[in-house]
Amino acid sequence: MRMTRRRFMGTTAAAAGATLFGGKAFAALAAPSSPVTITVADVAGNLALTQAAMERYTEAKPEWASRIAFTKAPAPELPAKLKAQQAAGRVDIDLVLTGTDALSAGLDQGIWTDLSPYKADLPNLEGIYIPQAFKMQGMAKDHGVVVSYYPSGPLIEFMPDRVATPPKTAEELLAWTKANPNKFIYARPSNSGPGRTFLMGLPYLLKDADPRDPEKGWDKTWAYLEELGQNIEYYASGTTQTMREFGEGTRDIVVTTTGWDINPRVLGTVPAEAEVGTLAGFHWVTDAHYMVVPKGVPEEKLAVLLDLMNFMLTPESQAYAYDQGYFYPGPAVKDVPLSMAPEESRLAIEEFGRPQYDEWIANNPMETPLDADKLVTAFRLWDERIGAKKG
Repeated sequence: MRMTRRRFMGTTAAAAGATLFGGKAFAALAAPSSPVTITVADVAGNLALTQAAMERYTEAKPEWASRIAFTKAPAPELPAKLKAQQAAGRVDIDLVLTGTDALSAGLDQGIWTDLSPYKADLPNLEGIYIPQAFKMQGMAKDHGVVVSYYPSGPLIEFMPDRVATPPKTAEELLAWTKANPNKFIYARPSNSGPGRTFLMGLPYLLKDADPRDPEKGWDKTWAYLEELGQNIEYYASGTTQTMREFGEGTRDIVVTTTGWDINPRVLGTVPAEAEVGTLAGFHWVTDAHYMVVPKGVPEEKLAVLLDLMNFMLTPESQAYAYDQGYFYPGPAVKDVPLSMAPEESRLAIEEFGRPQYDEWIANNPMETPLDADKLVTAFRLWDERIGAKKG
């Protein structure tokens, strides 16, 4: 079943984005001499959550932005592309929507604009974010702003008619893959939210020496992944491919997250009857999407981008983040109930959401992802030690 998005018009968002956020007046921003075109690159699938709200910005502030152009790219490719553009002095991307993967790579390479001098032009983030979203904000190191948040995973998803006794522990999952070779799949962590959540969640499941140090504290994790890899046909380049193969019946168990469980079932990629589970010792590894500005964007556009960020953090804009469960729940700011979301979002989540998620979110520990430098190291080690063995 594929649902189409209906344009959801909030009555107060334009005013909120233009002048106030939660009663706090924005610092005066220099308006551009004429409306500008903003180019947004999405490397996280975030436009599913934000595009409709961003398109409303041009209606709210036509004197600032005449048009927003949207593009998409794989997360591993964008940092090198931007680095080359910056070296040539011709940056043609104004705003990037990214997960922790390209955020971390960009911080490592120094390609994102430091927004700390512009804090007065942004809301009080600690005051408006839900607590875990504010913890995720710390990963940006003032070089980006969280726009959406979810507890993520790692979860396993399985077809009950093909997996009569689903694994309940990491050890049982490994044993199942040995008994059912090539029936389990996950995607390369540097280009997959569920893939990197699985990678960062395993040290907690396996009680490794230091879950936050992939180089010195993940001996059990790397050994486990190497053994698990012997029963995996290949590592997909992205999550979509894993869900497609799972839905088609090529794979029987797949790594997933709350959003990657709900949304593919909404869209019909995965059968509605698919089930999810956790593994013993489960910790949530939280996730977020960020708005980041590449270095080299003109000052005139930067003023517009800061204003757009304010607009995207209003409750009315945040309500779009429920989408069709893709990043469930999705909103990063407080006091944005599902009742504020577009009708299609409410109907999708009512039909395909899972009551156990509320219990799991309430009763299991939540961990932030690895710091940027450690995450880059984890991706490199996985590529070298795990991914390279499958070509």
